[in-house]
Amino acid sequence: MTGATTEATERFFATLPARAPAVLRGPVRGTLQLRITTGNHSEHWRVEMAPGSARVTRETGPADAYWFGSADLFDRLVTGRANGISSMLRNESTFTGDVLLFLAFRRFFPTRPGTRDPRAVAREQTGRPA
Repeated sequence: MTGATTEATERFFATLPARAPAVLRGPVRGTLQLRITTGNHSEHWRVEMAPGSARVTRETGPADAYWFGSADLFDRLVTGRANGISSMLRNESTFTGDVLLFLAFRRFFPTRPGTRDPRAVAREQTGRPA
């Protein structure tokens, strides 16, 4: 781990460009600046999103939206152990700017381990085919 960034976070950001065509299918376009902190140390990640593409850099600058949170929280988000919206509602993270950018970005986060599609569970319970 270098500063505030964990290995899971590094891997997460490295995969965004390849995953963007499947994740960013809607008309989202803009820049999200993330500040991830540990104690007094902050690291910045900048994600420029457009339909089907994401460009990730470590630059800072003007953005359409800003997310602020701890390295521990972000590690839990990228490993599916936390939920982005819930973390904001619990004041574990802060967001400002174009909320549609965060709603699109959160689709990159994995689901909690063991989570199942509720439609599949309902089919199993009713005995209906998939």
